[in-house]
Amino acid sequence: MTTEERYRAILRNHLPEQAVGWVYEYLERYKVHFHITRERRSKLGDYRWPQSRHPFHEMSVNGDLPKLMFLWVFLHEAAHLETHLKYRSVQPHGHEWQYEYVRLIADHRDCFPDEVRPMLDRYVARVPLQRSLGHEIEKALRHHGSDIQSVVAMCLDDLPAGSRFRLKTKPEVLFESIERRRTRWLCRDVDSSRKYAVAGRAEVTECP
Repeated sequence: MTTEERYRAILRNHLPEQAVGWVYEYLERYKVHFHITRERRSKLGDYRWPQSRHPFHEMSVNGDLPKLMFLWVFLHEAAHLETHLKYRSVQPHGHEWQYEYVRLIADHRDCFPDEVRPMLDRYVARVPLQRSLGHEIEKALRHHGSDIQSVVAMCLDDLPAGSRFRLKTKPEVLFESIERRRTRWLCRDVDSSRKYAVAGRAEVTECP
């Protein structure tokens, strides 16, 4: 097996088949150091632009994600790479990044299932992007193909400030949300009163 065949086989374990070829070619074109990581509570992926200590594009995506979500996150991080190449220093999720993200989603909409495409078309129709619609798309991608279609994950962003909840990844702790701060929420541990920053995308169970 050649190096290319080995890399494509790894990508095939994490991506829809329609996306494997162009993702491999994309990573090769930009010489991206790409990492498939274990689950991270704070983020689903990240991108680092070339700097003196690592003169290359570096990108990662959590390896525990369903294939469609893995592709969704990859497009998010690829948009950061494209934004850096075109604009250098801009706001991480400003209009420049959003336009690049919209373009990448539109270019690769055929990699997503038919039932999700109408939502994608609405999402890319205008900037600024609709955050609530983005969350709905992520839910659909996370649970696509599930035998129990009625099971829809609740994210922290779905709850109003002051809600009590338990994290899917840390069910033993009862949290209360305080206020939203960009992509995260300031929350407190109800028992200890310690404060934490929790990702808005984190899957939660609401508690009375």
